[in-house]
Amino acid sequence: MGDVEAKVKEVLLEILDITPKDIVPTARFADDLKATSIDLVEIIAALQNAFNVDIDEAQVARLRTVQDAVDFFKAATAAKRGAP
Repeated sequence: MGDVEAKVKEVLLEILDITPKDIVPTARFADDLKATSIDLVEIIAALQNAFNVDIDEAQVARLRTVQDAVDFFKAATAAKRGAP
């Protein structure tokens, strides 16, 4: 598991009342993981802090699954490092 995936999983486990087996790439935050809107705000804030990346409301709206979050933060951290 890569660093981004591991950190996303860690944040989800800290904030949500779930087990590691619940965290699969296709798991939807609201529907599958039962994240409330407050949970989502906490998750996004924690991930922004963890990766030192800002995310705007339009981008947040597109993060519906665990894989969406992993892909976004992988791309954002790669862009910060100047990777293609």
